[in-house]
Amino acid sequence: MKKLLAFVFLVLCFVGAFTWHAVNQALLKPLDYQKPIVFELKKGASAQTVATQLVRQNLAPHPILVRLAMRFYHFDTRLKAGEYLLEPKMSLKEILEKLTSGKVIMHKLTLPEGLTTAQMLSVIENNTLLSGNLSEQADEGALLPETYTFAKGEPKNTIVQKAKKQMQKTLSRVWQQRDTNIPLQNEEELLILASLIEKETGVNAERGKVASVFYNRLNIDMPLQTDPTVIYALTGGQTTLNRPLKRKDLEIESPYNTYKNKGLPPTPICNPGILALQAAAHPETTPYFYFVADGNGGHRFAKSLTEHNQNIRLWLKK
Repeated sequence: MKKLLAFVFLVLCFVGAFTWHAVNQALLKPLDYQKPIVFELKKGASAQTVATQLVRQNLAPHPILVRLAMRFYHFDTRLKAGEYLLEPKMSLKEILEKLTSGKVIMHKLTLPEGLTTAQMLSVIENNTLLSGNLSEQADEGALLPETYTFAKGEPKNTIVQKAKKQMQKTLSRVWQQRDTNIPLQNEEELLILASLIEKETGVNAERGKVASVFYNRLNIDMPLQTDPTVIYALTGGQTTLNRPLKRKDLEIESPYNTYKNKGLPPTPICNPGILALQAAAHPETTPYFYFVADGNGGHRFAKSLTEHNQNIRLWLKK
């Protein structure tokens, strides 16, 4: 009897070793697919669900093999939800290792410079790769224009939180490094002025000159007379105007109308980017008090009203 039991034990050991060798070989064998595959592991998916999904996508020969591998290597307790890029000819073991690595595909969302907060929130709200309801609010100018990365299914609120945190961090740094002679009292005023610069020009080489015009006017208590603030007064930052400004628009009663009110408007009128913030903190030194579009995407700058009117005639002719 003892000999029989010993024989059975040896047979079982042999069969077990042979089986595990076969399983391990199947796990390590490169799979026959030629193009990268995006594999999405749903949040809360069970080991059985993952095994079935791998078989359906021809990434495993049988779900039992996947379950054995997951149990032996403890993959079943370490699965991390998300999208994974599976490179061609990975083995099943490499695939399972990736599904537990958390190295998911990262997507990008760009918040362009010069958008109002309402417009930025709309961009985030309409992104179909983000999840959840957008309940996080932000003041005008509180979001830093930048490209943000995220994993599919990340809550929409986290993008707003990231953009707010980045603006706070960037604004604080720029304010600390500002030219000490600029006539601003605090970070909020710098943010407001930067938003005017952002709306007035998208030409990087001009930002410092535009900043100098605004500072030159502030220094002599001259109204800033910038059209984007009037547009903001008309739209509240919720929509685009979709028409040219009219002369009667310049008479609107609003604290944002810098034709009728001296100094800065009460809040930013958009979310300025880092270059506009830097221009507000480090303006060029110029004799200019006026600027007008040149018809080519830039502006002509002038020291006097006479010179400015000449530039306006050139723009109208253009």
